[in-house]
Amino acid sequence: MSFICFFIPSFLIFLSCCLSKSTSVLNGNMTDRFALLSIKAGLDSDPLQVTASWNESTHFCSWIGVSCRNQRVVKLDLSSSMLLGSLSPSVGNLSFLIEFELYNNSFRGEIPQEIGRLSRLKILSLENNSFSGEIPKNISKCFNLIKLGLGGNNLVGTIPMEFQFLSNLKLFFVYLNNLTGQLPPYLGNISSLVSISAGGNNFDGNIPDTLGRLRNLQYVELGLNNLSGTIPSSFFNLSSLTEIDMPRNQLQGRLPPDIFSTLPRLIKLNIPRNQFTGNIPSSVLNATELNLFAINVNGFTGKVPSFRNMQKLDWLALNQNDLGYGKSDDLDFMSSLLNCTLLRLLHLSENNFQGVLPRLIGNISGLRRFTIGRNLIYGNIPTEIGELVNLETMYLWSNQLTGSIPDSVGKLQQLRILSLLQNRLSGEILPSIGNLTMLTELYIQGNNFQGNIPYTLGRCRSLLSADLSQNNLSGYIPKEIFSLSSLSEFLDLSSNRLVGSLSSEISGLEHLVLLNLSNNMLSDTIPDSLGSLVNLRELYMANNFFQGNLSPMSSLKSLEILDISHNNITGKIPKFLENFSFLRSLNLSSNDLEGEVPTEGVFKNSSQVSVDGNSNLCGGIPDLQLPLCSIKEAAKKSRISRSVILIICICSSVLVLILVTTSVIVYFWKHKKKVLYADSLGNVHPTVSYQSLHKATDGFSPEHLIGSGKFSSVYRGTLNENGTVAIKVLKLEVQGASKSFVAECEALRCTRHRNLVKVLTSCSSVDFQGMEFKAIVYSFMENGNLENWLHQDPEIGDIKHWPRHLTLVERLNIAIDVASALDYLHNHCGSPLMHCDLKPSNILLDGNLVAHVGDFGLARFIHEANHAFSQGINGTIGYAAPEYGMGSEPSPQGDLYSYGILLLELFTGKRPTSHDFTNGLNLHNFSKMAIPERVFEICDPTLFYDEEERLSKYSDYEIKKCLISVMQIGIFCSVELPRERMDISNVINELYSARNIFLTT
Repeated sequence: MSFICFFIPSFLIFLSCCLSKSTSVLNGNMTDRFALLSIKAGLDSDPLQVTASWNESTHFCSWIGVSCRNQRVVKLDLSSSMLLGSLSPSVGNLSFLIEFELYNNSFRGEIPQEIGRLSRLKILSLENNSFSGEIPKNISKCFNLIKLGLGGNNLVGTIPMEFQFLSNLKLFFVYLNNLTGQLPPYLGNISSLVSISAGGNNFDGNIPDTLGRLRNLQYVELGLNNLSGTIPSSFFNLSSLTEIDMPRNQLQGRLPPDIFSTLPRLIKLNIPRNQFTGNIPSSVLNATELNLFAINVNGFTGKVPSFRNMQKLDWLALNQNDLGYGKSDDLDFMSSLLNCTLLRLLHLSENNFQGVLPRLIGNISGLRRFTIGRNLIYGNIPTEIGELVNLETMYLWSNQLTGSIPDSVGKLQQLRILSLLQNRLSGEILPSIGNLTMLTELYIQGNNFQGNIPYTLGRCRSLLSADLSQNNLSGYIPKEIFSLSSLSEFLDLSSNRLVGSLSSEISGLEHLVLLNLSNNMLSDTIPDSLGSLVNLRELYMANNFFQGNLSPMSSLKSLEILDISHNNITGKIPKFLENFSFLRSLNLSSNDLEGEVPTEGVFKNSSQVSVDGNSNLCGGIPDLQLPLCSIKEAAKKSRISRSVILIICICSSVLVLILVTTSVIVYFWKHKKKVLYADSLGNVHPTVSYQSLHKATDGFSPEHLIGSGKFSSVYRGTLNENGTVAIKVLKLEVQGASKSFVAECEALRCTRHRNLVKVLTSCSSVDFQGMEFKAIVYSFMENGNLENWLHQDPEIGDIKHWPRHLTLVERLNIAIDVASALDYLHNHCGSPLMHCDLKPSNILLDGNLVAHVGDFGLARFIHEANHAFSQGINGTIGYAAPEYGMGSEPSPQGDLYSYGILLLELFTGKRPTSHDFTNGLNLHNFSKMAIPERVFEICDPTLFYDEEERLSKYSDYEIKKCLISVMQIGIFCSVELPRERMDISNVINELYSARNIFLTT
């Protein structure tokens, strides 16, 4: 009986505990399940169907991405799942969560404050999404955090002070955001830190001295910020450091002499584009682990030390410093590179190196890129250079090299870029150059080469641009060159001694944009086949012996510059030149042209036309100061009577009187209307006088002209209060220009965004002749427009404008910038605004290659679209949405179509109007047919030239995945039906995901 009395209470107590525990587990199960379902509910897109299994039919611990312990969620891994949406605050209810991996997706919106509830959390990885807003301070309550990954988002503000309490933190990643302020000194108190990545933000100030306390620190990445001052000396005592990555800041000072002794584990020292000075430390002999040594674009001086112990060196960049003493032994250090058997990239350009290029260069057999341009190198190019069979680019430009190109160069069958310009090379160009079948760019101008152009050059079927100008080449132009349909950027044969007629086979250069044949001895008539070069934008044929008329040029409607001066051209100036809407410079001087000079199109502006030296020309605009065409001659040709001439004279007098009267009326009317125009921008931006703009541009001198379109010309000028500016002057004589001015003023008055052109001031006045004058003044964009970058037109022999191609990541950045601008215009600037003329020439790039959308002359607010369209809206052929051609109203979807075409052009390098696209094929279909298997085939061949280091870290699969994603975005945006086009917010998220593949190391 006593046993029973004891047993029953004990049993009841046990049963109560079990029920209590079961209830706790059940409640925990329900909480975790509901939290996960809330996360799923926040998704807008799950293309891989990762969360398809998240339903009632299975236990949540079996769901994809979910890991449990004791039936509580301890790990949630949804990384790289292409998810799009916002992150539910319910994530804070997963109270047993230890690891949360969400990187490489497209989550947007703010990071939930509720994450601060996850006290057990050790890993929080939100990198490479589109989170915005400030970093939640509550994350500091996750005391157990080991990894905090917030990089690759759109976060703003500063790093919270509360993070100083994350005493267990090892990995701290906030790279590629829009964070500001200074790096917090308390980071030096988190002794567990192993890796800090804060590059690609807007941090300023000094690097905190306290970082020198972090004895476990291995990796520090602070590049692409505005940091200044010196690197703290204590920093160089951290023997644990393996990687120092601080490019593109304003850091200064000298590297400590013993840096490579105190940092024996250093693998990477990457500090280009700063303000460092002094010598390269001789302790580099101790850098046995160094893989990358990049100190380019700084102020380093002196002799380069030996690198003989750096057997793991892969990348050595010393270019754009003041290294070398201008002595013959400056290149002695190159012998030590023989021990660097893994060396692929050697950059030595733009220093003070003198001496002979050593023969041992041929023994550095792994080299893929070798640059030593703009130095004081003399002597011959060694024949041993032909042993560099893996070489892809070789820059020897602007030195004092003599002799000929060695025949062994023909062995470099992987070579893509060969630059020998501005040396003292001579002899003949050997036929072996035809063995370089992978060659895309050839620059040998400014030398003393003689003899014929080798016909074997026609075997270089990948050639995009070739410059053989400023030599002593003679003979005929080999017809094989004209079969190079790959030539699409430029062919420059000017300033040689070439003879003969221009072959009719020139039609093979159907994709060429610039052709320069000036200053030779070419003769005969211009062949009709020249008219096949419909993509030509610049054509230079001056100072030859061409004869006949200009009729073969009637189809060259894309021409912007035509110079055929100092020839023997006869006949009349053809009227079709008036209709070349892009033509901004026409030089017909010193020929035998006759008859009346046209007055429309380019002929309206005397600064854009030269007809001097043609004694039989007459008429034209008064500024050309040509004699009037004889009325008698006109009467004779028209067989009219003297009485008709008298009537014409009387009518002319009456007409003049009417015009004078009308001019007076218009003058006062314009003065009255001027006030209205001034209000367009004047209430937002201060105005500037015509006199100030006239002075800023030296009287709108042609030397200041940087661009010209249908409605306006753009000049570079200097205003005291703004420095260098871009001044857009309206061509008010062109019908529609005034409406364009009003439209642009109205659009810019209501918009403010980092990816739109910035308006500084405007002018609505009269010029010194009393004529109406209107202009808008913008911030000057140092890197011009995207059109010129994609389809380069480098200035001949000007090293400052040495052609460089946009890298893959730079193009992704530009694509994101333009998409961000469109998103703002369509969704965030009050009344939705359509740009209506999105194309590469309207995308301007600043000094950091940040893209700014410009030219709002056709822009329309959605509330005025109906009215505007009824008056006609002109986009640009190839970029304008197809529904516009059928009378549809302007819409955001129309801009999306233009954006899709622009994106495809950005990555294929092909214009939508390319001659490749015939018989129904267009850029959209061309790209769509190549996806996914042939994506590498259709990409711009220059896409990877300047990105060897970065892309070598990734597999072809990763690169291909990125390119396919980008191409699909372009294809989805440019489908024919507007309702099927991709939404701009999805575009931005997908582009961020594509870009983030390449920004994690």
